[in-house]
Amino acid sequence: METNADNSILDIQNLNIEKIKKWNDEYYNNKGKRRKFYCLTMGCQMNAHDSEKIIGMLSRMGYDKTESEQDADFIIYNTCCVRENAEEKVFGKLGVLKHLKKSNPELIIALCGCMMQEDFVIEKIKKSYRYTDIIFGTFNFHKLPELLLSRIETGSQIMDIWKEHGEIAEDTDYIREFPYRASVNIMYGCNNFCTYCIVPYVRGRERSREKSDIINEVKKLVSDGVKEITLLGQNVNSYGKNLKEPVSFAQLLREVNKIDGLERIRFMTSHPKDLSDELIYAMRDCEKVCNYLHLPFQSGSSRILEKMNRRYTKEKYLSLIEKIRKEIPDIMISTDIIVGFPQETDEDFEETLDVVRKAGFSTAFTFIYSKRIGTPAAVMEGQVDDKTAHRRFDRLLEVLNDGIRRVQEPKIGKVYDVLVEKISSQEGTVSGRSTDNTLIHFNGGKELIGTTVPVKILENKTFYLIGERI
Repeated sequence: METNADNSILDIQNLNIEKIKKWNDEYYNNKGKRRKFYCLTMGCQMNAHDSEKIIGMLSRMGYDKTESEQDADFIIYNTCCVRENAEEKVFGKLGVLKHLKKSNPELIIALCGCMMQEDFVIEKIKKSYRYTDIIFGTFNFHKLPELLLSRIETGSQIMDIWKEHGEIAEDTDYIREFPYRASVNIMYGCNNFCTYCIVPYVRGRERSREKSDIINEVKKLVSDGVKEITLLGQNVNSYGKNLKEPVSFAQLLREVNKIDGLERIRFMTSHPKDLSDELIYAMRDCEKVCNYLHLPFQSGSSRILEKMNRRYTKEKYLSLIEKIRKEIPDIMISTDIIVGFPQETDEDFEETLDVVRKAGFSTAFTFIYSKRIGTPAAVMEGQVDDKTAHRRFDRLLEVLNDGIRRVQEPKIGKVYDVLVEKISSQEGTVSGRSTDNTLIHFNGGKELIGTTVPVKILENKTFYLIGERI
């Protein structure tokens, strides 16, 4: 249910959107063309969903989308700060935009997202990238129309960085990348404070949305043709703990599962320390919940896990995997792995390889540890040298890829229902995913996009499968 605060936020947002739309309509009437925007998204699915909201607001403001920065009148980068190379990419691209700004002084450049919550980033922008027009962070995406209008009216740089969250703004319109698939935020922020992670500092503490708001959003999406929903949170297992009337994530899953017309439910990300039996049983019992789980373990060494503040051991993680597979035998499990965390020894790394061999992951997101300013790990003694970290990383990929190939091999000859996502690069084929999140390419045309079709698996390519329609 909307609160008065929600209404006030949306009223202000809608008023500013209308003002900018009028400004853009006048431009169209005079020039015979629309102003265009370019949006670059970096980072996780939370960022991708935030960008859908940004695109929705800009479209309502009368902008047309372009895939070229050179053609844009408004450029916005939705940034990520989890990895150092993501930050370096932003600064590199800002350097290029300086030349665009000189050739087109009316170009408006905006930066938002996680990087903007870091003090040293803001200082660097003030010093070296003063031609950036709008800067805001992770807590006030809904204010984009207001900030843009201020820039249009004053011509001055607009900087609005909130150090903590305010009200959750409900009902912000967004434009989905796929009409049949959508993401829904169920919570924001994180309370875990893993020692390597900057997220709690830039996304804030955990805040859960009301169950009724989530259910209403999913119902609205389904009525608009959505077949598959992904429920998003930094740690969905913590959902509902801070609500006035606490609700568990398992209870939410069971409620979403009841929604008529919805075919598939996914969610991410889960933290192993509080993945409950109640949630495992809900995944087992709810027929719409996909047989896929993303469960990061980060390191196989209990000693390193303690330094990471992960609050579980190697043995507990493997026991959890065993429990999940007992209840859901056909489940596919993916993970995150960090190599080269401070003080990691070769023996610690071998423990990580041992988990990879025993857990049977269907895929994994692998990273070399990246020092993040402001996190405890950044100042730990025993930082692992780059050469050692890369050697371990290459070895991890060897073991991991061999394991993924073996996990996928038994699928040959079986039939899977595939939700078709797009045309493949190879002519005459399309791509989609089974309920266990396996990417499958098979024969077909664009008329199949958004439909679910049975596909027989013919060939295992490790990271994807080749099949044929039956």
